[in-house]
Amino acid sequence: MNTRTAVIAIIVKNSNSAEEINALLHVYAEYIIGRMGIPFREKKLNLISIAIDAPQDIINTLAGKIGRIDGVEAKTVYAPLD
Repeated sequence: MNTRTAVIAIIVKNSNSAEEINALLHVYAEYIIGRMGIPFREKKLNLISIAIDAPQDIINTLAGKIGRIDGVEAKTVYAPLD
């Protein structure tokens, strides 16, 4: 199975979406290398970065599902191919 390494950057504007995000991350946990969350209280935002190694379609599916959650933006940056 060919995998890609990427980072999914997530900006959460609606803190009520946290449970739905966490549920999705749990489903894809086998592919997640690490995760960092930073609350930005002054702007009422939460910033999350997900390091992931998975087939590209899995990464795209996860980022797409996260990006469709109300009050959430998600963008993916891929590591260069060898």
